[in-house]
Amino acid sequence: MAIGFIGLGNLGQAIATRLTQMGEELVVYNRTKSKVENLGYEIVDTPKDILKKCDVVFLCLFDSPAVDNILNGENGLLCDEVKGKTIIDLSTNHYEDVLKFHEQVEKVGGKYLENPVFGSVAPALIGALTLVASGKEEVFNEVKPLLEKFGKEIFFLEKPSAATKMKLINNLCLGSFMATIAECTSLAQDCDIDKSKALDILGVGGGTSLVLNAKKQKLIDEDFSAHFSNDAINKDLHLLQDLAYSMQKPLYSAAMPKELFSKMKMMGKGDEDFSSIYQLFKS
Repeated sequence: MAIGFIGLGNLGQAIATRLTQMGEELVVYNRTKSKVENLGYEIVDTPKDILKKCDVVFLCLFDSPAVDNILNGENGLLCDEVKGKTIIDLSTNHYEDVLKFHEQVEKVGGKYLENPVFGSVAPALIGALTLVASGKEEVFNEVKPLLEKFGKEIFFLEKPSAATKMKLINNLCLGSFMATIAECTSLAQDCDIDKSKALDILGVGGGTSLVLNAKKQKLIDEDFSAHFSNDAINKDLHLLQDLAYSMQKPLYSAAMPKELFSKMKMMGKGDEDFSSIYQLFKS
């Protein structure tokens, strides 16, 4: 049976491409149909229509309001047809909203797996994403063979919302590393050190990281077409600060990266790849 896929932005398209390469047939819904008309997938008019053709539906959306709209909006997934079917939510949600999604889907007889994605377009295309899932273990085990088609490292944290919280914690590392690497690159250039050579040295020195490996060429070429956008990292760091606030816990190292990415958004660069933060430091 075909797999449903809702949300074909940069990451969604990459995961959908990988699933297709692995032999899966997809039926898709995207809010803006014109953006997916030339991708070769069967397209439906509403989220609800996917349930007529698929037992498993992936969601890959920007934030919790977008997920809520797909679930609860007009002709959404929360209907009689969802009974016995599985929704795998790859979105990075608010840690409180995702609890509601678990409850809402299960209340109407569906199965919900919270499954945020660690990584972006390039690892998605080669099946090298990291996935962290939360929900009922039997649901996770049912769909794990499907997750293995685009995920290399797959973890299970049973308690609902744990996967979402872990994704936000991970993105503190991501945002902090990217800001530091960008500033180091600019500083090296100001010292008349070739940018490419500086990145080579950082890559075997203190900058060694998946972040540098993934963004090195973008920094060299200054090609900031989005794989993971400034808008997305800015949103995630705000959610992380909400989480820390709810725990009455200070979060020292998140404040500066969050403000730097907020500045990029304010400058109208929210749609650019988050490596474009380099532009804030470049002389």
